[in-house]
Amino acid sequence: MAKTSGAMHVESSRRPHVRKDGTEVVYERHLLRRSFRNAEGKPDKETLANLSPLPGEAIAAIRAVLAGRTLVDVADAFEITRSLPHGHVAAVHAMAGKLGFPALLGPAGRARDLALALIVSRVVRAKPKLSTLSWWGDVTLGADLGVADASPAEVYAAMDWLRGRQDAIEAELARRHLAEGGMAMFDLSSSWMEGSHCELAARGYSRDGKKGKTQIEYGLLTDAQARPVAIRVFAGNTADPTAFVEAVEVVRTKFGLTRLTMVGDRGMITSARIEAIKDTGLSWITCLRAPDIAALAADDGPLQMSLFDTHDLAEIVHPDYPGERLVACRNPALAELRAHKRADLLAATETLLDKIVARVQAGTLTGQDNIGLAVGKVIDKYKMAKHFTLHIGQTSFTYQRNQTRIDAEAALDGIYVIRTNLPTDDLDPTGVVVAYKNLASLERDWRNIKTDDLDLRPIHHYLTGRVEAHLLICMLAQYLTWHLRRAWAPLTFTDDQPPPRDNPVAAAKRSQAAIAKAHAKTDPDNNPVRSFRGLLDHLATLTRNTTVFAGRHIDILATPTPTQRRAFELIAAPIPLTLT
Repeated sequence: MAKTSGAMHVESSRRPHVRKDGTEVVYERHLLRRSFRNAEGKPDKETLANLSPLPGEAIAAIRAVLAGRTLVDVADAFEITRSLPHGHVAAVHAMAGKLGFPALLGPAGRARDLALALIVSRVVRAKPKLSTLSWWGDVTLGADLGVADASPAEVYAAMDWLRGRQDAIEAELARRHLAEGGMAMFDLSSSWMEGSHCELAARGYSRDGKKGKTQIEYGLLTDAQARPVAIRVFAGNTADPTAFVEAVEVVRTKFGLTRLTMVGDRGMITSARIEAIKDTGLSWITCLRAPDIAALAADDGPLQMSLFDTHDLAEIVHPDYPGERLVACRNPALAELRAHKRADLLAATETLLDKIVARVQAGTLTGQDNIGLAVGKVIDKYKMAKHFTLHIGQTSFTYQRNQTRIDAEAALDGIYVIRTNLPTDDLDPTGVVVAYKNLASLERDWRNIKTDDLDLRPIHHYLTGRVEAHLLICMLAQYLTWHLRRAWAPLTFTDDQPPPRDNPVAAAKRSQAAIAKAHAKTDPDNNPVRSFRGLLDHLATLTRNTTVFAGRHIDILATPTPTQRRAFELIAAPIPLTLT
């Protein structure tokens, strides 16, 4: 009987061997063999080739082919058809999920998906809405949230929907972060407008120093840690105290809080506003203006430098502030900074005045009115007019420093006097100062909202509802950013070891660890640190790649860098292949 044909296979064996010198070696043998039945019908096999000299990859390929697998050239079979930035939107979306944003915004639906996409986009890439629309198709956010094909009309409709949900959203944030007996901070800012048809646009005091533009104003209400809770939009010529009254009304009527301490700056919580809220049950913490501080120090008043001989805090009383506590605080570092700044501004003002002196002496500027007009244009450019005495004649002009006024102002450098109606049992002097100084966190967040992170300005919308929706989106984006900045502090220049808050002077400084991190651009383990925006840009390099292999479409993430892995670990989230 002839041999029957059989299946071929690779047979491998290993044989250890000990040499004379005692070393052990292993001999491998790979044979190409065929199984068959012999003439007697019994199973048998024969060796067709010795594959041992071949490379291991070749032997593995022969084994795979004999097992029925099809081998193809990788260059011909593998293709990346699309690569989209993924890590940055995935991280921000993951944080939004952990903070309960979907439920916070409202019922599930197309409008909520678009609103969430707008908020995440504002954190990742703060650009106008129409620019954001085209960008959605260039990152995984658009495909995963199903908004890549959204039209401008849909986006504007989603903004209107979100604006209609503002009261419910803010009420939930207030429930999370404000409580009876707690604290809230309020501050007002402004941004200029593009266009001329917004009914809120008006000319007022520009906090951006933007001349020749109309503006709107908006007030941000936060908790004691500067976490955003509510935002209100006002006409561009609204006074600070008026905005504060609106904030108080929101706290009392919208949030139902009657025992809350409002913290605001001296321009916000004025004596008139304090008088107006006395019967509301709300407490307040604010600061005296410079003239009021000077009045306390004049004529052997209660504010004397000897108070700070042993401590940087002192509590005083004065009959002009019945039922109030006045807490004086001296910051030596700030005093030194203000002295240097005053010297620089005085010198800069003198440089401008010297030019006018030269013109008068050269005879190119004459007449008391003309000289006075020229002086008026420059004398208060640096807010130093109060420190100069001017002598203007028909053909002469001289000036001199008013050293008495300069010395009087210098004596109060670095001194704050904080006023509050909170009793000592509720908050000690140190706590009062710390609560007021927390406003610096809110002012820093304004910079983040307006420039660094969210680029709120300028505002292009002209319908009142759309302007309010835009500000609400920015506020919610800042809420996300607030949490992300703190979670990612070890990876960024953010101070993750701040000094204790029980020392108001020390608390205003950055820790030595933060200073060292900023100087070296690395953390203590020599890992690179970045700015918050730089970290988001680095996360964007974590891409999702759509590949075609052997006719199949597969999505694959790029291998994360150690920093990218750490960023997701710090927000306690896995790196997702898709956002949803």
